[in-house]
Amino acid sequence: MIGLLNFFQNLLDKTRAIDFLGPLALRLYLVPVFWMGGTNKLNNAGLDCMSNAAGGCNFAPKQDIIDWFGNPDWGLGLPFPELMAYLASYTEYFGAILLLIGLAVRWISIPLMVTMVVAAVSVHLPNGWSAIAEGSGMFATPRTEGAIVRLDKAKEVLQEHANYGWLTENGSFVVLNNGIEFAATYFIMLLALLFIGAGKYFSVDYWIAQKWRRQE
Repeated sequence: MIGLLNFFQNLLDKTRAIDFLGPLALRLYLVPVFWMGGTNKLNNAGLDCMSNAAGGCNFAPKQDIIDWFGNPDWGLGLPFPELMAYLASYTEYFGAILLLIGLAVRWISIPLMVTMVVAAVSVHLPNGWSAIAEGSGMFATPRTEGAIVRLDKAKEVLQEHANYGWLTENGSFVVLNNGIEFAATYFIMLLALLFIGAGKYFSVDYWIAQKWRRQE
């Protein structure tokens, strides 16, 4: 019995020859997350900058983003909102690029983790855990249960007065709860990258280490 278990364990251990696929998958999954987060916060943060060459590029956080960071009534009410907007925007924008090419992955994971903590605490925490409202289960709250009641009522109205089959052809209606689920998930993925690094072969970090890194 022990010999059979060892045989299967040895087979499993052979998969370590392709263990670079783990960090590569984490990086590629996170790239669009932070790219969209960064570009949505910045002026001219993409091809629109090239098309606006005559007017120049204002590669800075949008004013409404700065206002949202600082306003205590309808925003986050954070101190130094302009500085915070710059730090968050640039961290996500350049972080996505570094994750894509696998450069300084362990280093960039740290500020990206900080942005996830700030987002979770300042934006999502009051809404509980779930990103999408659920009416039952261990993560259900009075807020999400109430959201499901309203969702069911909205479906009834749409089924009676609209082409419900066409409206739901590409997906079901849900209520966004905006809890910490996604921010916590991205934090855990970044935490893994902080410890395991960018992975072999498909990262600049690996080839730099192969040429210049000395292990102490």
